[in-house]
Amino acid sequence: MLSHAYLLEVSLKPSAAAHAAGFPFTLPVVRSLGRLAMHPQVTFLVGENGSGKSTLLEAIAVALGFNAEGGSRNFHFSTHASHSTLHEHLRVARGIKPPRDGFFLRAESFFNVGTEIDRLDREPGGPKIIDSFGCKALHEQSHGEAFLSLFMERFGSNSLFLLDEPEAALSPQRQLAMLSRLHDLVENGSQFVIATHSPILMAYPNALIYECGERGIHPIRYEETEHYRVMHDFIANPQRMLKVLMNR
Repeated sequence: MLSHAYLLEVSLKPSAAAHAAGFPFTLPVVRSLGRLAMHPQVTFLVGENGSGKSTLLEAIAVALGFNAEGGSRNFHFSTHASHSTLHEHLRVARGIKPPRDGFFLRAESFFNVGTEIDRLDREPGGPKIIDSFGCKALHEQSHGEAFLSLFMERFGSNSLFLLDEPEAALSPQRQLAMLSRLHDLVENGSQFVIATHSPILMAYPNALIYECGERGIHPIRYEETEHYRVMHDFIANPQRMLKVLMNR
């Protein structure tokens, strides 16, 4: 089964030991990384803010040749170099067959990707990059519409996609649309690694979920994640939860 994956596993190189006292190597998720196997279809990285899931995903993306601010492997722009050096100390095991295409989405810097597309498309010659995003400039759409254009128009089959909090600009209904599109892409041979807070997205069937936290990184069942439990308890009885929150 794993032979059909584009990204098999991630591990720390021995060189990381020399940097153990500095960020991000002090994060429990990095210290306990070991050999992190990836699901051939969908792997989720979940955890509280500051747990290191986005830092780890960013390092995986850069180690695979993606731009730190997002985009495909053909994007080489930089507006602010803020990524860590973790990628230099990661070993990524790839599958036998390379992906046809790929994309790294960072919700916080997707605006910069849109700006770079506009800049490149102003240069003469060749097809317009924006044509593969639905032909409408990303800056002429709402943040959520631009995200959905990426999923619906740009993403394709037999590819590897790394997504950092893709739900950030999406309403619950649009998250459901993304979930449906994700399934279509998985059915057509694509692989996803997703850092998320969304209980909707992480409900995808048979996905591998890793929880990042003070105990490091470890697999967890969907119903055991804090995201699921908090949302379930709130929706089941919002008045009880509000009473607890507002009468402390």
